[in-house]
Amino acid sequence: MKLNMLGVSVGNSRTRIGAFIDGKLQECATFRNEREDTLAEAVTHAYAPLRDHEDVAVLLASVNDPAAKSIEHQITSALGQQVRRVERDITVPIGRKLDPDSIPGEDRLLNAAAAFDVLKQACVVVDAGTAITVDFIDGAGTFHGGAIAAGAQLQLDTLNSRTDMLPQIELARPDEPIGHNTADAMKSGVYYGLRGMVRELVERYAETIGSFPLVVATGGDGNLLFRDYELVDRVIPNLTMMGLYTTLRVEIEQQSKADN
Repeated sequence: MKLNMLGVSVGNSRTRIGAFIDGKLQECATFRNEREDTLAEAVTHAYAPLRDHEDVAVLLASVNDPAAKSIEHQITSALGQQVRRVERDITVPIGRKLDPDSIPGEDRLLNAAAAFDVLKQACVVVDAGTAITVDFIDGAGTFHGGAIAAGAQLQLDTLNSRTDMLPQIELARPDEPIGHNTADAMKSGVYYGLRGMVRELVERYAETIGSFPLVVATGGDGNLLFRDYELVDRVIPNLTMMGLYTTLRVEIEQQSKADN
């Protein structure tokens, strides 16, 4: 099934937008949420190849509701298209085994749905962004939740803001594990600390379920942190976008079956 869709994923700090044409993701654009002046340009650019296609859906997922409301309004105004919100207008097709009142982030559910749609087996999804999540999906396609921690840049920013002597630095891969100056020591602590945390969690999950799951990484820092890490089977930068497409595709397939 080949579908046409504009996908929008609103994160805590950044928004990612991209077009699916005949089921294939075109080039994505990313912009900071506070830069609303870039939104109209990003939307127009991403939507341009979709204008010649019929039945284009616009799906928006968000973990930042104030930003999402503004972005949804601007998309509707710019395109004249109805925006469908994930978990409000359309449900992510993933089973859930969570506490009754738990409301997981839409990005976590979309990542889980996309990963299981491709792998069809138990897996762990590591999403490294403003926060870093390490979530478990079982072999039946059920999302169990997992762990949430501060992401790499958030850790570095906090070290700067909550201390007197530690500098403000940007995340980068350390040249070696032993930092010979303060900035390199901070980079090493955060970089290797996050990799070690993920390994510990994956091993604990494996002990719990009795087998070692595949591990998929995504998110803005996923490639930097995990691209050469033997623990991680693959890095998929656009996993959340793929989850948006999976969500739309499954809904249409279910509607088609119901109609027949």
